[in-house]
Amino acid sequence: MNFTIEIEQEEDGRFLAEVIDFPGVLAYGQTKEEAVARVQALALRVLADKLEYEEVTHSS
Repeated sequence: MNFTIEIEQEEDGRFLAEVIDFPGVLAYGQTKEEAVARVQALALRVLADKLEYEEVTHSS
């Protein structure tokens, strides 16, 4: 699965990465790479939760 990630640098120098496909999934990092790694990990956790929830609701 591919995620669309937008990255921007804040005024304080930190980087903010956001996964466009999942509203509210964003993470900060001191570098672009750190922000991307954090937001990718968060997106995967959100996706795993979503898949688990769908599995539970469809098996009931």
